[in-house]
Formats: sequence, C-alpha cells, structure tokens
Amino acid sequence: MNTQRLVPLSLSSLSRGSLVHAHIRPGSTRPQFFTHIPSFARTSLPSLTHLRTYATQPSPSYTRRESALDKAGTSFLLTELVRGAWLVLENFFRPPYTIYYPFEKGALSPRFRGEHALRRYPTGEERCIACKLCEAICPALAITIEAETRDDGSRRTTRYDIDMTKCIYCGFCQEACPVDAIVEGPNFEYSTETREELLYNKEKLLANGDKWEPEIAKNLEANRYYV
Repeated sequence: MNTQRLVPLSLSSLSRGSLVHAHIRPGSTRPQFFTHIPSFARTSLPSLTHLRTYATQPSPSYTRRESALDKAGTSFLLTELVRGAWLVLENFFRPPYTIYYPFEKGALSPRFRGEHALRRYPTGEERCIACKLCEAICPALAITIEAETRDDGSRRTTRYDIDMTKCIYCGFCQEACPVDAIVEGPNFEYSTETREELLYNKEKLLANGDKWEPEIAKNLEANRYYV
C-alpha cells in the first residue's frame, strides 16, 4: 500500500494556528483558512471544499422594504392623517355611547359578580348549612366560617366573615354552594372610606341578601339553564 497518499489526510503539513484563527476577510470570496492549505491537501480533502460555498452566500433579508410610492403616500399625501380624520367624522354623526351615570345605568348580565350576600328561604330560615365548601375553595382565603350543631341536629354558622379586600370575585364560592346560600349579587356601588367597612360579617351578608333577594332570584333563574 502506498503510504504517501495518507499523509495529506493527517493534516501534518498544516499549522495549528491557521486552523484556530481561520476567519473570513471582509470582501473576500473564500475563507482565509483555504489560503493556508496546500493544493495537494485541498484535492485530498473534498469534504472541506464545500465550506467555500457557505462563505460566499449573502445573508437573507427578512424585512420588506417600503416602496417609493408608499413613502410618497405617507409623507406627501398624509394618508394617516386623512384616515384619522375620516374616523372622527364617521363617529361624529353616530348616537353617543355614554349614559348619564348614576342617573342612568347600563344593563348587567345575570352572571354579574358583585357584592356578596347570604340568602334565606321563603320561611326566613337561612340557607347556609355550614358545609364550609366556600371557605375551602376560596383561592384568596377571604372567607372564615365557624359553625355549631343545633339541638335538632342541623348545622348552622355562628360566624361567617368575608374580607372584601382579599376577594378576587372569581365566583367559586357561589358555584361550590349546594344550597345557593352565598351569592354575588348585582350591587357594585359599595365603596367605603375605611378598610374596616369592607370586613363583612354574617349580619351584613344576610342584610344584603334580604335587600337584593328579588334580583338575585331572578338572575339565578335566568342562569340555571347554563350551570
């Protein structure tokens, strides 16, 4: 076997520096790496010659250049200004979308989640059975419940507090309640001046339920087909 043909494959005649510092000169048509490779090594290493094609390929352009006509339309014809003026003129003759709040109020969805309330049965008995599902499912830990067992064996709450400053109005408490006791009613006008006024106790929640019971019952009836 002729051993002379194996010498170029070992790159013994190439210097280590030419391999490490190989780079492409600006404006050159081939890498500087190939200038240090002897001619017999280039013919013996065909796998390296394909690098010459990658060195000369231009980088692709992903941006679309704006044409001269588009630039002229934007700069001289003021198309953006005309489009904005047309939008204002178009809405000028339409009826207004505003209402005179608080004298006028927009319609609310039956699923609107507003101020919390505890409901009663038509007999006056409170609905809550102290199952504590609402307290367990509340992601904000805003509900605190304490309960006791009555003489007849039923469970009722002795404490039902909601920290309205923590509530995120997700509606999970209303969905988890098996007897529709805790609900989020239609009232959204309950701003206060102090934080303590937003700490609702059982009496406050029952008072809200008594006040908004007609609307709450109507909304629950309208929404029962979608639950």
